[in-house]
Amino acid sequence: MGIDKVQYIDLKIDTDLEAPFFVGSMIRGALGVNLKDVVCVNPSFECEKCFAKDNCLYYEFYEEKNQFHNYALDYRIGRKKLKFGLKLFNDSIDKYPYILSAIEKMVTKKGLGKDRKTTQNLTIEANDTLIYDKEFKKVEISPKSVVVDKSCQVAKLKLVTPLRIKKNGKFVVDDSLSIRDILISIVKKKKHFSNIDEKIEEFPTVVMKNIKHIDLSRYSNRQKTKMKVGGVVGEMVLSNISPQVFALLKYGEITGVGKLNSFGLGKIEMECLG
Repeated sequence: MGIDKVQYIDLKIDTDLEAPFFVGSMIRGALGVNLKDVVCVNPSFECEKCFAKDNCLYYEFYEEKNQFHNYALDYRIGRKKLKFGLKLFNDSIDKYPYILSAIEKMVTKKGLGKDRKTTQNLTIEANDTLIYDKEFKKVEISPKSVVVDKSCQVAKLKLVTPLRIKKNGKFVVDDSLSIRDILISIVKKKKHFSNIDEKIEEFPTVVMKNIKHIDLSRYSNRQKTKMKVGGVVGEMVLSNISPQVFALLKYGEITGVGKLNSFGLGKIEMECLG
């Protein structure tokens, strides 16, 4: 199944809780706890032997290993205000009411951060339509179609959140990251979702590259240890961008690139320059 539609969910939270630098780790963990509360039908709360795991949104999002997930967190690192979103793809679009319910529970009842701070000052938009402000509104929303109806030959590629890509078995931690690495990562993800083994006909030229490494860490409840999850951020200016490459980079804008997109890592943005 290819990604031809996407559901955007954007949240604004009015709270005195200061967002951590790596807000993705906190949000993903809290969302998982509350999503399990919402969807779990197994009294034991044990996933691996559960009869319903093949149809469980929590299992799909949090327990399935070595999979590209049908969602990605969306935010910018280093902001003090709590503002983030999610992008849902494929089958997860139809299950968005469960995600909304988990979000409301997370913010208004269970709380966030080590002090579990709650607030009723939550607004949620889905595809630019207000659907929650103190309560859910009776509105119909539809996923947005993914259409690439333009291209440009010169563009700035922004690596917004740390990008984790392996080269020769190791994560890239410096400016040795190439546009080829990024495009191959996108092609692999597209093959997973669409079962199409796309060949890149011509790679663009890198006119300018300004990249640095950011070190991040998260605590893994499964492994009971702190794990390093840093990556590279910065930007590249590209020229000689073919329509095929432009479409691939726009695909990567939606899905994220590299590893840990479910934590919000690998967020890229394209800015056309000519």
